[in-house]
Amino acid sequence: MTNLQFSHDTHPPMQRQAWRVGALCLAISDQLQARFNPVTVRGEISGFTRAASGHCYFTLKDAEGQLRTAMFKRAAVNLNFNPADGQQVEVMGRLGVYEQRGELQLVAESMSRVGQGTLMEAFIRLKAKLDTAGLFDLERKRPLSPYPRGIGVVTSSGAAAWSDVMTALQRRVPHTPVVLAPALVQGVDAPAQLVLALQSLYELIDKGKVTIDVILLVRGGGSFEDLWAFNDEQLAYTIAQSPVPVVCGVGHETDFSIADFVADLRAPTPTAAAELCAAPASQALSRLALQADSLQSAIRQGLERRGQMLDMATRRLMQPRDQLHRQADRLTQFCHQLQSVVQTQMQKQQHTLAQCQTRLGLLHPQKVLDRGFAWVSDEAGDVVMDAKALGAGQVLSVHLAKGVRQVNVQ
Repeated sequence: MTNLQFSHDTHPPMQRQAWRVGALCLAISDQLQARFNPVTVRGEISGFTRAASGHCYFTLKDAEGQLRTAMFKRAAVNLNFNPADGQQVEVMGRLGVYEQRGELQLVAESMSRVGQGTLMEAFIRLKAKLDTAGLFDLERKRPLSPYPRGIGVVTSSGAAAWSDVMTALQRRVPHTPVVLAPALVQGVDAPAQLVLALQSLYELIDKGKVTIDVILLVRGGGSFEDLWAFNDEQLAYTIAQSPVPVVCGVGHETDFSIADFVADLRAPTPTAAAELCAAPASQALSRLALQADSLQSAIRQGLERRGQMLDMATRRLMQPRDQLHRQADRLTQFCHQLQSVVQTQMQKQQHTLAQCQTRLGLLHPQKVLDRGFAWVSDEAGDVVMDAKALGAGQVLSVHLAKGVRQVNVQ
């Protein structure tokens, strides 16, 4: 097993070198590192434990031997399955000696279940094929109705996933009808049964026999092989043909399947799928209560406004007699106002007339004569304006303030 060589020294015993225990363990560890590492070991897990630190400790064994193994947290976080006793696994790591106990130890860098490598390759190939076909496009994803009228469930009727889903739905939406389409969720026949179960729901929806707004495709946790039924190509295309949104809740949060990528929404667990597909009834009731309060407030305010309008209309609407009295009072008031206006206007006109009379009297010829002036007219009664136009012997009339006299032109 090792390249350590021990020579048969012929010198006296006192000249032999004595190893310190730790140094010998280290030397053996170095020889193991140089001879075997990295190494891949296949065996059965036994005594698996996971410490609070995240480190994992177990024993790899077969019919012929066993090997203590440690997988530290940095490597354990990359596991894509949950290790458990009895599982056949392949571990890649490095051999060494755990000096504290002087034990041979394998430090695991990676670990996979026996046969999982082939399945993973098939998974990757199918995922790439369906991705190219557009089954994973985000444009295909449909939003969920927060208040579905009915819920379809595809799972095994005897599985814990069915019980978990119904418990969650009874708690959140007990009034919503649930239709179960039972199918195997593990084994060779599971993919075909899952396809038939989904198609049976599609037919019920298309014929209007049930009202379903969302379908839950669920099963509980398991190994990569246990969940392999949900990595079927025909199942993927059947999910894509669903007339309503599909929520896939298969395995645990760390598990992924082809069905998860095709579905409209992925849930980490069956219970989470039930919770995601429907808002709780309490939330709906709270919204209804708020809307009822808002509606009552709007009705109350509307009635108050219309009551005020009615009061105003009532005040404006009087008895005919009261209306006549009111109009008569208004007519009397208008008459007084008109008389007042007319009187004021007459006073103004009389004042204006007096002023005009005064101005006109000042312009009367008599007033001029009273100041000592006279005016002269000829025999025809025309006013004489030009002395040159008079002839000798012509008789003129001289008009004075008091009386008229005849004069002859010399």
